[in-house]
Amino acid sequence: MKRQMTTVGRAGCPALMLSLLMSGSALAQAADAPRDRVELDEVVVTADRKNTFSADYVQAGAFRDARVIETPLTVAVIPKDLLTAQQALSVLDAVRNTAGVSQSQINSVIYSNLSIRGIPVDNTTNYRLNGVLPIINFIDMPMENKDRVEVLKGAAGLYYGFATPSGVVNLVTSRPVSGDLTNLNLFGNIHGGAGAHIDASRSWGDMGLRINAAIANLETGVKRTEGERKFVSGAFDWKPNEKFLLQLDAEYINKEVTEPTEFALPAPVNGVIVLPPLQSASKNLGAAWLLAEGYEYNLMARARYNFSPAWSASFSAGESYLDRTRRYSSFFGYDLTTGDGTVGIGLFPDNTYRAVIYRGDLAGAFRTGPIKHELLIGAADYTRKSVITAAVRSRFAQNLHNPVVIPEQPTPRGTVLTTSKVKDVGVYIFERATYNEWLQLTVGYRKTDYSDKSPTTSYEASPGSLSYGLLIKPRSWISVYGNYVEGLESGGIVPQIAVNAGQIMPAAVSEQTEFGIKWEPKRGLLLTAAYFDISRASSYLNSANVFVQDGQASYKGLELSAAGELTRELSISVSAVSLEAKQTSGAATVVGKRIENTAEFSGSIFAEYRAPFLDGLRLSAGLFYVGDRAVNATNNAFVGDYTTLDLGASYQTELFDKPVTFRVYGENVTGVKYWAATGSSLAAQGLPRSVKFSISTSF
Repeated sequence: MKRQMTTVGRAGCPALMLSLLMSGSALAQAADAPRDRVELDEVVVTADRKNTFSADYVQAGAFRDARVIETPLTVAVIPKDLLTAQQALSVLDAVRNTAGVSQSQINSVIYSNLSIRGIPVDNTTNYRLNGVLPIINFIDMPMENKDRVEVLKGAAGLYYGFATPSGVVNLVTSRPVSGDLTNLNLFGNIHGGAGAHIDASRSWGDMGLRINAAIANLETGVKRTEGERKFVSGAFDWKPNEKFLLQLDAEYINKEVTEPTEFALPAPVNGVIVLPPLQSASKNLGAAWLLAEGYEYNLMARARYNFSPAWSASFSAGESYLDRTRRYSSFFGYDLTTGDGTVGIGLFPDNTYRAVIYRGDLAGAFRTGPIKHELLIGAADYTRKSVITAAVRSRFAQNLHNPVVIPEQPTPRGTVLTTSKVKDVGVYIFERATYNEWLQLTVGYRKTDYSDKSPTTSYEASPGSLSYGLLIKPRSWISVYGNYVEGLESGGIVPQIAVNAGQIMPAAVSEQTEFGIKWEPKRGLLLTAAYFDISRASSYLNSANVFVQDGQASYKGLELSAAGELTRELSISVSAVSLEAKQTSGAATVVGKRIENTAEFSGSIFAEYRAPFLDGLRLSAGLFYVGDRAVNATNNAFVGDYTTLDLGASYQTELFDKPVTFRVYGENVTGVKYWAATGSSLAAQGLPRSVKFSISTSF
């Protein structure tokens, strides 16, 4: 293990010294300076701005309840209005407007497998519910009961412990509102998908309860596919007085859907892989019985007690559990002239994941002279247990041009391939020191005891990780910042496509440096620009089909974004990223190569226009571009770039004295065929064009 796993590097010394100097200087002045009243910021999500594509506050990580413009990190907040405008049904739908976020490796029919800044998002650690609970993202998370989605980009080891430096995706649930509220939404698509969602909130004095439930059959427009999904969730708030708040959350998710067959790319000839031509987006070389099915429940309790306006303590406990069976298929060994090839099927029965977390924080604010200190001290205990079963494999002849029916195979009871128990216990301290409202220094340190054990492999480490940042805010509407963050990431379990399937890879430390500017030229419109440089251990499938952790990878890029309202009638969400992601050390065959599935440029623009000539009418349009991407670590081929166009409209009126909203939203309306994701010499084609529609009312 590298030395940086157990020590704090010299890079941390200047920040620690500057923090001590600022505090010492302030303490020297404190005796002569007046003691102004200092209070902790406490923001309720539902109190953030409404009817907008931007947000003032962020809820994730150590910067919870902080203004976005005062946060020395890149943060993207996707509010409810933007989720509704695009009729988002998955995390991928929600974050597609965010710079540097793309689909990763597999199709998105089962769940949203993402990369941020070219780095895969860990599906067991990087997705959080209400800023705390690590939810197991191997099943689609419902969006209907979410008030917003936050993407905290880059390394987040200080608050979240071991997680990839791609960033944290935080899903914030809708809370109870005062009074009674009932919303009913009926929805569907042109392929025959249909469903219903109900959202009900009730309050009784100092208590409130919000229930969400939905059921739908799933039709994607791909042949020989079928499925259904359902969920129910509850959010309970109790605030008996100004000092105490209790929040309970529970959700149950059930989904089964056919996973279309992917392409396993042929071996390179003279260093080049010949890609198969893009097929009709509705083609499926598999069968309807190749279902990915599973259920998940997420439970969490949060309690906060305010000792005073300046000091509070909070405690959270939660559990996420997933049981899933996957029936995966890939097409390989094909002759592009005749179309003859083989569909390989892997049945993965009864894989289970259980994550349990306990977290306690003490937060306080105090002033020494002109310096306001906001302190966060906490500890977290996270345990994850995984049971991975061995794949049951079979092969069937198939033809690319004239697909035949593949006979259904029974799914046996799972035979355990490996079990894993991850333990991540950390203590951390974080301070944000603000001088006269224009200069802000943040310093944090985390000490972690980490272990990952299986019957054949055992790994332990006790790393320390440091982060610090400096933010200058000369005016209330602009800030300039820089940061250095050390991240901690688990090596994880080797996927079953590799020869060494089930092996546990060692953990590693990543480093991130970032500089940025945030500008709010007018209320409700935020512009951001950020340059980032991330270094992390590189993991990939090598030419011998062995998954290895070898050398270092570098991710450098420039991100630009604009979100909010240009005028009273026009809302926008614009993003772009230029990325250089390459292998900097390791095997000679990969050094200098572009990291697989990373585009050198990607971007999007989405706008919604509230038509002044017809009250209640909204028109929207979006363009989404992704550049070409390498199919594997050795860059033997690149899938092409693509641009898709979305168009939408909604109309709100009254029927029988009740508000009614009609919505229609077309995705990829021009029918572009494209490779949605690639990596490890696999490629998944994008879904066909679709039109979603809904009708909703409140009563």
